[in-house]
Amino acid sequence: MRKPNLANMKQVSSKKDKVLVPAKDLATLEAELAEQENSLEVSLEDTVLRLSDYLSAVDMVIKQTFNHRVWVKAEIRNLSSKSGHYYFELAEKDDDGKVIASCRGNLWRFKAARVLAKFERATGMPLDRDLTVLLKVSAGFHAQYGFSLTIEDIDPSYTLGDLARQYAEMVDRLTGEGLLNLNQQLPAPFDIEHVLVIAPEKAAGLGDFQADADRLARTDACHFHYHNATFQGNHAPREIRQAIVSAQQQFYDTYQRLPDLLVIIRGGGAVGDLAYLNDYELAALVAEQPIPVWVGIGHERDKVILDEVAHSSFDTPSKVIAAIMTHLAQLVTQTLQYQAQIKQAAQRQLNIAEQQTSRQLSHIQSQTIGQLTALQKDSDYAWQSIQQSAQRQVKQAARRTSEMRVQTQNSAYQQLTIASSYSQNQKKTIIHSAQQQLLQARRDSEYLRDIVLLHRPSRVLKQGYTMLTDAKDEQILTSSNQLYAEQTVHIVLKDGKAKAQIVDVKTN
Repeated sequence: MRKPNLANMKQVSSKKDKVLVPAKDLATLEAELAEQENSLEVSLEDTVLRLSDYLSAVDMVIKQTFNHRVWVKAEIRNLSSKSGHYYFELAEKDDDGKVIASCRGNLWRFKAARVLAKFERATGMPLDRDLTVLLKVSAGFHAQYGFSLTIEDIDPSYTLGDLARQYAEMVDRLTGEGLLNLNQQLPAPFDIEHVLVIAPEKAAGLGDFQADADRLARTDACHFHYHNATFQGNHAPREIRQAIVSAQQQFYDTYQRLPDLLVIIRGGGAVGDLAYLNDYELAALVAEQPIPVWVGIGHERDKVILDEVAHSSFDTPSKVIAAIMTHLAQLVTQTLQYQAQIKQAAQRQLNIAEQQTSRQLSHIQSQTIGQLTALQKDSDYAWQSIQQSAQRQVKQAARRTSEMRVQTQNSAYQQLTIASSYSQNQKKTIIHSAQQQLLQARRDSEYLRDIVLLHRPSRVLKQGYTMLTDAKDEQILTSSNQLYAEQTVHIVLKDGKAKAQIVDVKTN
C-alpha cells in the first residue's frame, strides 16, 4: 500500500462542518482514490512513519471516504453482550458455504434496546447467531482495535424474507429427496400400546399432556416413555435428534421391538423459538422414522418444518393426547362391534350345526338299531366261543403251573445243597487262615519285645555308653543343634550322673 499525504489529510479532517455528498459508485471512488494515490506517492516517497501515525492516516481516510451510512447484508456468526453493548461477528459466505468476507460490528447501548425490541416485535424471535440480517452501518477504524462497523439499525423484514426463503428451500429439498411425505405414507398404528414422548423438561404443554396420559397409563391401556430435550437455542435441533435416537435405542434394548408411536410436543414458549425447529437434519430424521410421528408444537397459526414431514400434526400437546385417546376409544368401539358380529355369526353357526346334528342323529339312530341287533347276535356267539376257549386255556395253564412248581422245587434243593457244601469249605479255610495269622503275630510280638529289652537305657549304659540330658532332666539331648556355650547339662552313667557345662560346640 502506498503512503498517503498526511498534511493534506489533516487539512481535510480539520473541516468539521463539511457536508458529505451521497455515496459515489464504486468505479468513480476507485478512480478518485487512484488519482490521489498517484499525486501523493512522490511527496511521501522518503517519509518514515510510526505505526500509530500510519493507522491514524488510515482512520482519517476511512472517515473521509465512508462518512455515511449504508445498508449491508451479512450473516451473524457470533453475538455477545456486555454492559448493554452488543458485539457482532459478521460474515459473508459463497454458495459453497465458504467465508469470503468478515468483520466486527458494534451495537451501542443507547440504540441497542430500541433496535432489538423492534426486530423481535416484527419477527417474533430474538436476534441470534446464524441469522442473515440487513444492517444499517457506518465504517469505523481504531488504531488499536482495527476495523469495525457501527450498527445503526436492523431491517427485520429482510430477515423474515430470508427465513421464508430458507423454509421454502428446505421444503423443496425434502420433496426432491422423497422425504416430505415419507412418514405420512406409513399406516396409522392399529393399537397404541407404547408411545415415546420427546418434550422440553417441565414445559407447560408437557404437564397438560401428562395429566391425560397418566390416566391412560393407570388403566394399562397405553404406556408413555418420556425423554427430554431443549427446544430453543441453536443447539435445540441437535439435542432433539439425540433424544429421538437415544429413546429408540433404549426402547429396543428393553422390549426388542419398535414403539407404536413417536410424539414430539412443545407447548408454551415464544413464537420466535419455533425458528430453531426449522432444521433440515431434524426434519429428515423425523421423516425417516420407521414408526408414525405425531407432533404438537403448540401454536395454531405458525407452522414449522416438523409439521410438514410428520405423520400427523396437531396445534397443541393437548390435542395430541386427545387424538391418542380418540384412537384407543375407536379401537375399543370397533373391537366391541367385531365382538358382537362374531358372537352373532357364531350363534347362527351353532343353530345351523344343532339342526344338522339333530337330523344326522335321527338318521344314525335308525341305521344303528338294525346294526345293534345283528351285533348282539354276533356278540353272543363270540362270547360263547370266548368262554370255551378260556376254559381250555385255564386248564392248560394249571397243568403247566404244576409242572413248573415241581421243577422249581427240585432246582431249589440242588442249589441249597451246593451252597451248603461251599459254605462249609469256606468256613474251614477261614479258620485255618486265622490260626496262621495269630501264630505269626505272636512270633512278631516276641521278636519286638526282645529288641526293646536290648535297647533298654540301663542295658545300654552298662555297655559303656552315656546319655546327655538338660539341667532339669526333662529332655534327652541327641543333637549338637540342641547345645550352646555355657549350657549346663547332666551326663548319665550306668551307676550315676555328672553335672557339666558346655564350653564350645562344633557341628560336623
